[in-house]
Amino acid sequence: MIDYKNLFDLSGKTAIITGASRGLGREMANALAQQGANIVAADLNLNDVEQAAGELKQEHNVEALAVQVDVTNEDEVEKLIESTVERFGKIDIVINNAGICQKIKAEEMSLKDWNKTMEVNVNGVFLVSKLAGVKMMETGGGSIINIASMSSFIANTEAQCAYNTSKAAVAMMTKCLANEWVSHNIRVNAIAPGYMETDMAKPLFAEGGELRHVLDYIPMKRLGKPFELGGLAIYLASEASSYATGSVFVVDGGYTIQ
Repeated sequence: MIDYKNLFDLSGKTAIITGASRGLGREMANALAQQGANIVAADLNLNDVEQAAGELKQEHNVEALAVQVDVTNEDEVEKLIESTVERFGKIDIVINNAGICQKIKAEEMSLKDWNKTMEVNVNGVFLVSKLAGVKMMETGGGSIINIASMSSFIANTEAQCAYNTSKAAVAMMTKCLANEWVSHNIRVNAIAPGYMETDMAKPLFAEGGELRHVLDYIPMKRLGKPFELGGLAIYLASEASSYATGSVFVVDGGYTIQ
């Protein structure tokens, strides 16, 4: 008989999570830590990520390492990977969560701003995946979880062409890496959230907020809660999803079904 509780157990696993200091990254770090994973919390802001790592360690009795990293800088990503391996010996899980969204009309967007979005949302995912993937190949495999978006598949009501294009690239990169690395026992999947109730987003959807009207387009008529991605992150990180690779899991309250 299959022990389903054990399938979701992450004890002894090591997970790198970028953009881990707050929002969705922080919540997914919390989810994996609850299941026993040691966490490497990576973010551009060192003070914030050190605080997050300290809280994860204290709350869940796991090891947690804070690393300052700019995911667009290959040298810094290499140091992130090296620091992780030096501390824990291997990398089992990666969540590529770091990302930015600039709401600028296409005709008003500078090439500099366009490139900034692509650097973080596409190049950053590639660099972390590539360098972590090489280490996973040496140690028997692992699970890479990219954070795409429902905007990988639809054009939002607001102007965010660069963001949507970048997230479409993440969805395709997920499939390509899954295809290339399946023989190395590396599974690559993506989570594609809809509108989520983070501290930054919440005011925009409040009564009188500039995006309040968007709730009308969501069949569930509400924002997603960050914890509603945590269970899926655990599933994709664990042996429970051992037959899943190259998939993009949409979690959007039904936004894209209409």
